[in-house]
Amino acid sequence: MKKVVLLGFLMLPLALVAQQGSEPTPSGTVATPETFPVESVLKPNVSDLYCSGFIGKALEHPSRFVTGGLDSPFSTEFANNEVVYLHGSGYELGQEYTIVRELRDPDRYELFKGQLQAIKAAGHPYEELARVKVVDTRHKEAIANIEFTCDSVQPGDYAIPFVDKSTVEFHPPMRFDRFAPSNGQVSGHILMAKDFDSELGTGRKVYLNIGSNQGLKVGDYLRAVRSYETIAKDPVDSLSFKAPPMEPTQVRQPSFDGSFLSMTNGPAIRTAEMPTRAVGELVIIGTTPNTATGMVVFSIEPVHIGDRVELDRQ
Repeated sequence: MKKVVLLGFLMLPLALVAQQGSEPTPSGTVATPETFPVESVLKPNVSDLYCSGFIGKALEHPSRFVTGGLDSPFSTEFANNEVVYLHGSGYELGQEYTIVRELRDPDRYELFKGQLQAIKAAGHPYEELARVKVVDTRHKEAIANIEFTCDSVQPGDYAIPFVDKSTVEFHPPMRFDRFAPSNGQVSGHILMAKDFDSELGTGRKVYLNIGSNQGLKVGDYLRAVRSYETIAKDPVDSLSFKAPPMEPTQVRQPSFDGSFLSMTNGPAIRTAEMPTRAVGELVIIGTTPNTATGMVVFSIEPVHIGDRVELDRQ
């Protein structure tokens, strides 16, 4: 009996892949493992939902912040099950708050032209640090217990009302159309990533310049796509396009966007005419009116800051 059950579990993934492989192929293409890899997505967990951070407008109550804890001033970082003191008014026993930190990038290095201005227009980046519950309101400052931590809490971190977050619906493996043309759905760009990362794989968190006002909601899936024209405009990546070909036997050597003028008047290759390729899939785990937090749940290659995202109706 055990062997039969084990065999059933082993055959299940194969059956899923076979089932997905039987899906109709769009007209004008042939399904191959390179153009239609089987996409098995990562499901967000509790930490993903409550520790991802966000970009949002200025805080409604900036006077609510952490001033210290039981061992202040000898301890300046506080973790799970420790006590912290909250400055501000309006606290009530049993209320829960999320502790957040407004962020700045000390390097101020732009990963794409106009990134800093785009982030400023979208709001302020915040890191989600912990969830606390108010346990004492008899003093000028409320006393709260840290019930869940993503990172250590420090004096000066802000307290905002805690909000339950919706779980994300999980979808089974499906074919990922890597060269699907634009579908005209809601689209935007990746402004930045958690921890100021620049190249992202599965499980990493990103912040988008579109949100609920554009129709996004928690659980929506988006494709991250990249054009070769974007690569040609990058000051570093474009160097490969500008480099002369290394094959001396080629009679008419090509030029990319006129960046290399061949002495043999070879063909001109226009990067704007090359196909846009999908590099990964995101799922929305949080929204504000004009921004959203997404998690990379599937990637074929690193997802970059500045990549375009488009709602995936699959």
